[in-house]
Amino acid sequence: MALLAFETSCDETSVAVVSEGQILANSVSSQIKLHAEYGGVVPELATREHLRNLLPVAREALNNSGLGVEQLEAITATRGPGLPPALVIGWRVAQAIAYALNLPLISINHIEAHLYSPWIDEGLSSANFNAFQPNVSLIVSGGHTLLVHVRGLHDHTVLGGTLDDAAGECFDKIGKLLGLAYPGGPVLDRISVKGNPAAYQFPRPLLNDSTDNFSFSGLKTSVRYFLEKNPKLKEDDKQLPDLCASVQAAIVEVLVKKTLRAAAHQGVDCVTASGGVTCNRLLRAGLAAACDKQGYSLHLAAPKFCTDNAAMIGILAEEKFKSTNKPSTIDADIKPGWTLA
Repeated sequence: MALLAFETSCDETSVAVVSEGQILANSVSSQIKLHAEYGGVVPELATREHLRNLLPVAREALNNSGLGVEQLEAITATRGPGLPPALVIGWRVAQAIAYALNLPLISINHIEAHLYSPWIDEGLSSANFNAFQPNVSLIVSGGHTLLVHVRGLHDHTVLGGTLDDAAGECFDKIGKLLGLAYPGGPVLDRISVKGNPAAYQFPRPLLNDSTDNFSFSGLKTSVRYFLEKNPKLKEDDKQLPDLCASVQAAIVEVLVKKTLRAAAHQGVDCVTASGGVTCNRLLRAGLAAACDKQGYSLHLAAPKFCTDNAAMIGILAEEKFKSTNKPSTIDADIKPGWTLA
């Protein structure tokens, strides 16, 4: 089975070709430089770039895969959640191609694709679902922070989520307060390497709360008030790394401890993590150390599959279609607020 997959939920234009669990091609056109001037994603600009780039990216993916259009057996695309005008571009193109080629169209929930992305083997560029274990999964990105109990393939329950700012959003907003380049999260991570994470004490919201929910708006506010009292600190090259490391330590401690606590509560001995923030150096190290201490196995999405990409869309679509053989209705609309069931 060969699928052509589209992902345009936010500011990454991505097209992939997947066949029998193998990623034959995964092309991504990033818009980071475009949105850096505004300190965040501008939906209208993102949509314009998707319109401009989607077909060239699709041609590149097909060329890299070595397959022709006539060899495709299904089309898939992200249907939600995401920015409505951005989602429309990828979904409508997928609908048009599926209709023109008389192929089944498979709609995919973007967050569900992240959920199963840790089972994609980076080195082999293929799905490794044979190694699947029941797990508690942390999905953490700019728009989402979720804990999910995954009992089996396509069998999962959301345990908790963010009550306000997602962790990635918190990273980026604090990065903006510090005057860092957009996106602030990865820059803050790089600067914090030389810093002392215990230099400043910031709150760990809901760390000891009995639920599996998260809240990061209070941490962001705490940093803002701290900077108002210490305005020169962010311009001090010697103290800025300490500040970045202290902020990062607060966010990561909450993510790691709540994830391991949820795993213990659910009685699983496997933890997975995915989403853009999973690229964070301290988070990956923190999860690895905590799982090693508890004797849990850990599966982290490979960095290239952490950020938005069509490969994870195609991998999940192929697996779901083989399981159910139920394509989406060809005239179905996007679902911008599609929650993870």
